[in-house]
Amino acid sequence: MADVPAEVLDRYEVVIGLEIHAQLLTKSKMFSPEAYAYGAPPNTQTHPVSLGHPGTLPRPNKAAYEMAVRFGHAIEAEIQPVTYFSRKNYFYPDLPKGYQITQYVIPICKDGRLRVEPEGEPPAFVGIDKVILEEDSGKSIHDLDPFATLIDLNRAGVPLIEIVTAPDIRTFAQAGATLAKIRQLVRYLEICDGNMEEGSLRCDANISVRPRGSRRFGTKVEIKNLNSIRNLQRALEYEFRRQVALIEAGKPVEADTRGFIPDQGITFTMRAKEALHDYRYFPEPDIPPVTLSDEWIAGVRQQMPPLPDELFERFTTRYGLSEYDARLLVSDKAFALYFEETVQAGAQPKQAANWLNGPVRAWLNRQAVDIEAFPIPPHTTQKILRLIDDNAVSYSEAAQTLLPALIENSTAEPQAMAEQLGIIQASDTVLIQQLIEEVLAEFPEKVAQYRAGKKGLLGMFMGQIMRRAPKKLDPRLTNQLLAERLNQT
Repeated sequence: MADVPAEVLDRYEVVIGLEIHAQLLTKSKMFSPEAYAYGAPPNTQTHPVSLGHPGTLPRPNKAAYEMAVRFGHAIEAEIQPVTYFSRKNYFYPDLPKGYQITQYVIPICKDGRLRVEPEGEPPAFVGIDKVILEEDSGKSIHDLDPFATLIDLNRAGVPLIEIVTAPDIRTFAQAGATLAKIRQLVRYLEICDGNMEEGSLRCDANISVRPRGSRRFGTKVEIKNLNSIRNLQRALEYEFRRQVALIEAGKPVEADTRGFIPDQGITFTMRAKEALHDYRYFPEPDIPPVTLSDEWIAGVRQQMPPLPDELFERFTTRYGLSEYDARLLVSDKAFALYFEETVQAGAQPKQAANWLNGPVRAWLNRQAVDIEAFPIPPHTTQKILRLIDDNAVSYSEAAQTLLPALIENSTAEPQAMAEQLGIIQASDTVLIQQLIEEVLAEFPEKVAQYRAGKKGLLGMFMGQIMRRAPKKLDPRLTNQLLAERLNQT
């Protein structure tokens, strides 16, 4: 595709809507009793109900309803008290029944909204048209056999929520931020692990373009199976340029379903896009309408965990953290809660944020693990920070020596471990002053040069004092007393 000049692209506006499928972390499938775990041997997690055997009857999973309602509360959506399922008919090898059981007429949630913060752009609100409760299909595997497609039906029947945004998204950064926020929310709610690389969170994007100022939508194209936030943004950017090039050349934009090739950064036609009548929707005859009472819906709300926006507000207002620090902390629920437990144990909020976002996060990144794998409990972290605050241990020694030792022996007391490691700093003023006098007496010429304006000699004096000290000194106190003595005439 020929490149499109920036001045031409500027004449058009992109209109984007996302369809995000999140696998729910229920113990059994949506309408059948078998469990599902990613990575199990193919076709070992199946059941006559999920395979659509004659005479079997589906039974809705109550936990899936609860998780869907939990997500609805999180996006301030309207929870529908009465819903029923429909059959969505289409043929595909990994759809064992030949139809999917889904919510078509009445979704479980509708008219929600999401606040997103795109990088480099102002915050924006994205409408959530509906949240649909449905079952997943199986999986087609195309790259293990050069002559055949292999089918794994383990995933067939796993409960999903399909989150359908309004066509409110106007930039690629907004699209990426929307997907990132939904992934963060489902993880906070503990209803989906959000692992896009494993397919438990999947994204399709609908995109059209129109001249700036126009109120009419252009022809919508769907891009399927985008498996990362970065690939979502890359696919949308390419498709925007492709559609603008077609319009500028006087050619129609076809309403097709497309895939994305990450290595080449391009989209390609997979098939003509189906219309709603192609699916021949009709009510699921084996599942009666499901009614959710107001009391049950309210009970789900009462059990909601703290959400990222709520924690961000608390961290910046009650704890006085910067937006940058707070955003880093709330990026992961367990990390945010670890911070809060550390503060509740007695740590100063800013000091705790610096420690967790610094040495602790660096260790987690090196180990490629999450905070759940960090062996040091919050109350012990608070004691480490107290040693630093009392100048008993320097920050660098705490990070480079004490922290690794406590990771290896997480039940040890920080004070005792610091003493064992010999990193407790002496705050003995008499000893420090005695060493200062010895060094100044040995280097009278350097003292004269310092007092004449050569202030860089302060480091030389500090080095001499530290070398003579019988034990580790508090560097801040030593530096203060040395400067006071040198400035005396």
